[in-house]
Amino acid sequence: MLMIPPFHLAVPVDDLAAARAFYGDLMGCPEGRSSDKWIDFNFFGHQFVVHLGTPLGQADTNDVDGKQVPSFHYGAVLDWDNWHALAAKLAAAEIEFVIEPGIRFEGEVGEQATMFFLDPAGNAIELKAFKDPSQLFAK
Repeated sequence: MLMIPPFHLAVPVDDLAAARAFYGDLMGCPEGRSSDKWIDFNFFGHQFVVHLGTPLGQADTNDVDGKQVPSFHYGAVLDWDNWHALAAKLAAAEIEFVIEPGIRFEGEVGEQATMFFLDPAGNAIELKAFKDPSQLFAK
């Protein structure tokens, strides 16, 4: 499997307690350093920081495989089993999906499981998984 260095991403949120409950408790991302203005999370091996600020909101979408994908989003590629377990956990928590968990590009190059949902500040998150991880950058 291709080893990719961890990325660092920071996004604004308007409620740190809600972000802590969502990313830490619900999504299972361990918390790192924090202050009264920001929180670091281990987002599936990547450094993800929520900063107290004005949420970006959602503007545009693009048609991808018949679904309207938020043009600004972030996320992670999980392994197949972890993706399915987290999809079930989010559904049980009654998270409202922007795009329900399902298979995109079925039977085509790059076939993947994907789901989109919003954090409490309205930031769009996509989590995906590949049965065949070599398809991550396939054309």
